[in-house]
Amino acid sequence: MKIVADSKIPYINGLLENAGHEVVYLPGAETTARDVHDAQVLLTRTRTRCDRSLLDGSRVEFIGTATIGTDHIDLDYCRQHGITVENAPGCNAPAVAQWAHASILQWLKAREINSPITLGIVGVGHVGSIVARWARQLGYRVLLNDPPRANQEGNEAFSTLEQLQRECDIITFHTPLTTGGDYPTWHMCDKQFLGNLQRCRLIMNAARGAVCDNRALLEWQGDVALDCWEDEPAISRPLLEKAFVATPHIAGYSLQGKQRGTAMIIDALNRHYGWHIEPPRASTPVMGADLVTAQSILESYNPLADTALLKNSPGNFELLRNNYPLRQEIK
Repeated sequence: MKIVADSKIPYINGLLENAGHEVVYLPGAETTARDVHDAQVLLTRTRTRCDRSLLDGSRVEFIGTATIGTDHIDLDYCRQHGITVENAPGCNAPAVAQWAHASILQWLKAREINSPITLGIVGVGHVGSIVARWARQLGYRVLLNDPPRANQEGNEAFSTLEQLQRECDIITFHTPLTTGGDYPTWHMCDKQFLGNLQRCRLIMNAARGAVCDNRALLEWQGDVALDCWEDEPAISRPLLEKAFVATPHIAGYSLQGKQRGTAMIIDALNRHYGWHIEPPRASTPVMGADLVTAQSILESYNPLADTALLKNSPGNFELLRNNYPLRQEIK
């Protein structure tokens, strides 16, 4: 079987070849329709746009993305053409939570804020749930906003966006990027949202760039911590300069997270085709550390170091991302 794989998927080299398959490794952003024309399997990250222009007339029957998100894949097209799509939900959730809390703690230190903090979390899935659990351990008051979950589970555990706008000192976004349906998230943090904030001083986005209107963030008077940007890798230089934390979409780039992502798509291939390929296994559980402290978070990661690298070389966004030295998660 012929497989086309993103050359930046870690821990995958040799696994499929040793099982007798032909594997072609290509840079994700440069993969073309000609490359996948005679392939049955396409393994991706976020830089390969899997849509009609790439897939029409190809033999592709299975797409596996070693990422949480699937907004780079035209799911409707795949359904209509019988293409199975598998992703890796939760694979990098502890790493993104590590980025979020390390960023918050560095901001609190720099701004010399010692008063009790109310943290608003928009999107309480794999990532948001860990962010919330650790926030409570750190003594923050936590407000959760997740309308789909609230509809299914009841409103008792959840707050409205309006309540977050009134009461939160920090708001962090951990939603998928959607443009339709009952709860679209594209530009949910826009000029109007920011204008209605009453006490918030820090907006954070480690979800997808377009969840936040980057122009509106630039005009807002508060601080921002961004890992995801609109128009990556051609990000806004003025917003980069404004940002307190600015990283090149690497919040989830832990060694364990990458191992999980690759393992999850190998597991999906095994289920789909009845294969028995042994995937790499992460040394820590998907749900992250059971107990964290401010010290353990600060010792595990400093996002200001990655911020300095990006601010010093903004044109190297993709280079910094693709060559990021995978960090260890919180033990």
